[in-house]
Amino acid sequence: MAPRGARRLETRKSVSIIAPAYNERENIWPLVTALDRALGDIAWELIVVDDDSPDRTHEVADACAREGWPVRCIRRLGRRGLSSAVVEGALASSADYLVVMDADLQHDEGAIPALLAALAGGADLAVASRHSPGGSVGDWNARRAGMSAVATRLCTAMLGARVSDPMSGFFALRRSLFLDCVYGLSQQGFKILLDIVAAAPRELKIADVPYVFRSREQGESKLDTLVVVEFLLMMVEKASAGLLGPRLMMFLGVGCCGLVWHLAVLRAVQALGANFLPAQIAATLAAMTLNFAMNNRLTYRAERLKGAPLLYGYVVFCAVCSLGAIANVSVASMVMSRDQNWPLAGLAGAAMSAVFNFEVASRLVWGLGQRRARAVRRRQATAMMSARARATTLRAC
Repeated sequence: MAPRGARRLETRKSVSIIAPAYNERENIWPLVTALDRALGDIAWELIVVDDDSPDRTHEVADACAREGWPVRCIRRLGRRGLSSAVVEGALASSADYLVVMDADLQHDEGAIPALLAALAGGADLAVASRHSPGGSVGDWNARRAGMSAVATRLCTAMLGARVSDPMSGFFALRRSLFLDCVYGLSQQGFKILLDIVAAAPRELKIADVPYVFRSREQGESKLDTLVVVEFLLMMVEKASAGLLGPRLMMFLGVGCCGLVWHLAVLRAVQALGANFLPAQIAATLAAMTLNFAMNNRLTYRAERLKGAPLLYGYVVFCAVCSLGAIANVSVASMVMSRDQNWPLAGLAGAAMSAVFNFEVASRLVWGLGQRRARAVRRRQATAMMSARARATTLRAC
């Protein structure tokens, strides 16, 4: 189907639709044509933010653009996550209004005109709600409906009764509001709406627009238990005014699991007749290995290491933890010499090593993917500049 009318060629759009995507290749064309039917004469653009999907979602988005559709694609290398994808997509827009929706066709594009009408009527934020009269969660199973209900009650307790569906991933807002609160967004997890409402610098006028959540027809759902954990940790972050970030909390939780594993291995090796020192070394290595594996799988799953970088990351992680142990002993000794309080000294040392390990590992171990992505972008930019220089030289000749 070809684009209709000259409005497809306009450079100034009144609304940008931000659609984060990961392995949504089969849904991009249907989404574009559905938006075209639903939005009529509204000047719109679709910004697909693709986290370097293995199914090459970006190729389909680029094909839509080449055929004249108002589609742009931001292809992110070395990073993943819905919230950060929404932020990058919104920052790439110059439209007055932003609409955030999934690329999987589960959000009803027919609700977008009503969302925009609510904004034009004075609302700062318009939420497509499954819990307003006329809305529905569709054919969710009891487990998913229960998870959503509990999360909604937690959000309502924190935010008050301002949003009927705080877990919604389908909403519209003024771009000016987004820019007002962008620096306060955690960009962690999947629930960007809650993040925006909590970070807003003032009381928002919020409108609800009912819609029925649709079943996924293509691809696989991204919802799993870890998404719920990330959401709960984000609630802790907002309640602590940003002091306890979701990633730090998960890193500390993994550390607690490592401590239990350390003690279990220590006892097991001692039971085999080993002396304390070799048993302690074995237990320490076992704890480091478990911590690295769990953090790679859970805490830093958006930057998960694979292949050769996995081995490199493990070696660096063990080195970082060893330095953290030195920091632990140094701080604990300092506190002990001053206060002669064993529990206080132990807690101070543990806190020091935990923060040290988190900050350094985040940069040196799981920051590897981002550094590699930056290197790729630099090489691409250099190659493009060289190609342009050659073309200029040929034209001059």
